[in-house]
Amino acid sequence: MVVEDDESLRRQLRWALESDYKVIEAGSTGEAIALFRAQRPPVVTLDLGLPPHAESTVEGFTALDALLELDPHVRVIVITGNRERESAVRAIARGAYDYFEKPIELTDLRLMVGRAHRVRALEDEGVARALPASHHAFGSMLGACPEMREVFAMIHRVADTTASVLITGESGTGKELVAREIHAGSRRSAGPFVALNCSAIPETLIESELFGHEKGAFTGAHVQRRGWIEAASGGTLFLDELNDMPATVQAKLLRVVQERHIERVGGRTPIPVDVRPIAATSLEPQSAIASGRLRLDLFYRLGVVSIALPPLRRRQDDVLLLARAFLDRLAAEHARPVKRFAADAEKALAAHAWPGNVRELENRVRRAVIMAAGQAVSAEDLELAAPGESTRGGALKEHHERVDRALVNDALQRAGGNVSQAARQLGISRPALYDRLRRFGLRATGDRRGR
Repeated sequence: MVVEDDESLRRQLRWALESDYKVIEAGSTGEAIALFRAQRPPVVTLDLGLPPHAESTVEGFTALDALLELDPHVRVIVITGNRERESAVRAIARGAYDYFEKPIELTDLRLMVGRAHRVRALEDEGVARALPASHHAFGSMLGACPEMREVFAMIHRVADTTASVLITGESGTGKELVAREIHAGSRRSAGPFVALNCSAIPETLIESELFGHEKGAFTGAHVQRRGWIEAASGGTLFLDELNDMPATVQAKLLRVVQERHIERVGGRTPIPVDVRPIAATSLEPQSAIASGRLRLDLFYRLGVVSIALPPLRRRQDDVLLLARAFLDRLAAEHARPVKRFAADAEKALAAHAWPGNVRELENRVRRAVIMAAGQAVSAEDLELAAPGESTRGGALKEHHERVDRALVNDALQRAGGNVSQAARQLGISRPALYDRLRRFGLRATGDRRGR
C-alpha cells in the first residue's frame, strides 16, 4: 500500500512497484486505515506529511500507530523530507521498518520494498528473528544512524552476488549478524551457515577443524572427520577474527578460495567444495597485515567487498533504540515485569562510552532486567552512573569496581585464562579487558599470545 497525498507522486510510486506487487493507494489516514483493514498488505510506504496537517508529521504518526495496532508485523517504510531525519528515527523507535528520504530514487526504493517484503514473507513462514518484529531495520539488525544505514545498503548490494566479503569493526559491533544477513539475502540462504571463531580454537587444532582429517592422520584421529569447510559446502563459511588464524593455515585457506577444493589433514585426494567465504577482523586490516597477522594475498582475496561497522559510541541515535529493543526481548525471555528505563537510566545509557559496543549494551540490559526491583530499570541496575551523579562519596564507584573485578575474575576462570574468550563473555574488547587486568592486578595465564 502506498500512502501519499500527492497524486502525481502516488502514481509514480505505483508505476515503479506494480510490475512486482499488487499496489493499492491511499491519500489520507482514514483511507489508509480502511484499505488496510480490508486488504492487509504486508508492506506500506507512508508519507509522514499527510492532510489535514501536511506541513507537520502529526497525521503521519497517527497513521503509523494505527497501522501497527492493526498488525504489529506490517513493514512500514516512512517517507520523509531530507531535513526530517529526527522524525524518521522517532518513527523507527515507534515501530516503522525503515525510512526513505526525498527526493525518491525509485531503484533504491524498489530494493527496500523488496527487502521488507522478503523479511515479512520469512516471518509468515515461521522464520523468527532475534529482535521484536516491530523494531526491525534490517532483518535481525537495528539501526537508524547514517553509518548503519550505509551498512544496510552495503549488505543489500552484496548479498545476492558471489563476492567474498571482509567485515571489520571492534569486538561486539555485530560482525556475525552482518554475515548472517548477507547469507539470508543470498541465493545460498537454503544452504548451511557455518560460523567459526578463529581465536577460540587452539593453533594445534585449527587446521583439522577447518579441513577435516583422515583416519590415522595423527594421534587420536580414530575416524575420518569432515571439517567445517566441507560442512559449509553449498552455503556460507564465516571466519571471525581471521587475524588469529596461523599464517600456515591462512596459506591453505587462500588455496581453497582460489581453487575451490580442499585436502583433509593426512589425505591426498582433492575434495571439491562450493563455499562462499565471509571473514571478519576486529583489527584494522592494514595494521594486521603490517604486523604479520594477516596475509596480504588472503586479504585481497577475501576483501573483494569490505564492510566497516561503526562502534556504538559513534551511533548515539541508536543507543536507546537498541536498549529498548533488548529490554522488550529480554524481559519476555526472563519472564520479568520490566517495561521501561527510568530517566536516570536513559541519561546513563546516552552518556556511556560503550567500550564493549552492542554486546556490552545487551549484557548490561540483561543484567538490569534480572536485577530490577520494579517495572523500571535504573542506572544502578545497569551498573552505570548517571551524568553528574556524585557517586555518594565514592561508595557507588567502589561497588562497581568490586563487581567489575569479580566479573572479570569469573570470566577468566570459565575461559581457562584465555583473554579472547573471557572478553567475549564479558561483552568487551580485548584491549578493554587488558586494561581491567592491569587495573585489578590480575593475570591471564592461559592467553596463548601472552599479551
